Amino acid sequence: MLTTTLSFDNLHVNGDLFTNLFRTRKSSLLMENKWESPETEGMEYDQYDTPASRWIAVHENGKVLAGVRLTPTTAECGVYSYMIRDAQRGLLDSLPRNLLDYEAPVASYIWEASRVFVSGDVSERRRARVQSSLIAEMTRSARTLGASQIIGLMPAQWARWTEHLGLDVEVVGPEIDVDDILTKAGVLKLALSMH
Repeated sequence: MLTTTLSFDNLHVNGDLFTNLFRTRKSSLLMENKWESPETEGMEYDQYDTPASRWIAVHENGKVLAGVRLTPTTAECGVYSYMIRDAQRGLLDSLPRNLLDYEAPVASYIWEASRVFVSGDVSERRRARVQSSLIAEMTRSARTLGASQIIGLMPAQWARWTEHLGLDVEVVGPEIDVDDILTKAGVLKLALSMH
C-alpha cells in the first residue's frame, strides 16, 4: 500500500492516479451519500479542485483505496474560498451557516481537509490501516505545505476516537446534520499530533 500527495505540479509523474482518485471519490461519496455534484467521464469534482489544492491518495496496484483534499484557507477562486468558510458565508446550500463557533479562519498555516473518503471496496479488516495511512500522509503533507492546523468536518463519532489515535483535535462547532450524518467541525493541531 502506497500514499501519494498529488498536485498540479506532479500529475505528469503519477499516471492515472489523479483521474482514478476522482473516479473513486465519485463512487464513494456520491453513490453512498446521494450527493449531487458536477461530474464528467466518471469523475466527481467541485469548485475547490483548483491548482491551490492537494489531493492525498492511498493506493495499491493502481487502485485508489482512500483520499482527501487539502485546500489552503487563503485560497480564492472567483467568489469561493474554501468549503467551511463558504458555507458560513451562505454560498453553499448543502451546509448550514452555523457550522463553526467563530468566523472561519483565513491563514497560511491553516488548511482545510474535505472530500474525505474510503473506497467501499476496502474490507472492514483493512479499513483502520487504510485510514491510518491516509491520516499520516495528510498530516505529513500539510506540515510540508507550512500548515500547523487542519480544519474540517467529521462525523460526530470521530471526535470521540481521535485522541485514541494520537491526534490533537479540537471540536470548534456545534453538532450539525449533513445528509443525515451527525457532523462536527474540528481543528487538527499538527504540532502535537503523533502522525
